[in-house]
Amino acid sequence: MRQAGNLLMPLFSTLDLVALACFVGAWISYAIALEWSGYGKRGLNAQMNRYRYIWMERMLAREARLIDTQIVAALQNGNAFFASTSLIAIGGTLTLLHSTDEVLAVIGALPFGIRNTAVQWEAKTMGLAIIFVYAFFKFAWSYRLFNYVAILLGATPPVEQQDTAAAKAHIARVGRLCEIAGRHFNRGQRAFFFALGYLGWFISPWLLIAATAAVVVVMWRRQFASDSRHAVVGD
Repeated sequence: MRQAGNLLMPLFSTLDLVALACFVGAWISYAIALEWSGYGKRGLNAQMNRYRYIWMERMLAREARLIDTQIVAALQNGNAFFASTSLIAIGGTLTLLHSTDEVLAVIGALPFGIRNTAVQWEAKTMGLAIIFVYAFFKFAWSYRLFNYVAILLGATPPVEQQDTAAAKAHIARVGRLCEIAGRHFNRGQRAFFFALGYLGWFISPWLLIAATAAVVVVMWRRQFASDSRHAVVGD
């Protein structure tokens, strides 16, 4: 009877579930506001999308396009770095599952920490691993898309045909594909940022809420109130 009662106990407390709902809701709401709302069009990511199309227009007018292929290679290298980092993070997260008792003893000794059962710790760890898996798929797909961008760059019509409708349609396709690749890269980085906030849950649900709010504020500031945005947009 005692074992049956333990099985019926909820895995997490109501406060834990509220904190997790705040985390997921903040992630989804921020993504929607940044990528799909009119307000998001003022953000740094949206401003850079405009420069992607300007880049393609300049590329069409250049006879030698070596610099463009080098830029795509640099973008691919950034995706490869973060994709490999995601794999390392996944491995490190899964390693935590083998040291549950030791980690729980350390966290339980903290004055502000809340004691976790082994099942709760493993569930939280698996959640963190899922976040990094999501990030890996985003970075890996972005890497692949930039590979497609490189192929389309090679298929760009010569400079003599830059005023034709076919050439303009082609650079519109390349610019659109480059924008999509950048969007997936941004989503992967966003997963990394929210993973930092998720770490607070291992200490306390209150810390998860506070860390999530801090992550949202930092990302919002970088998109809409940072020096880098002012440098891109100008006065």
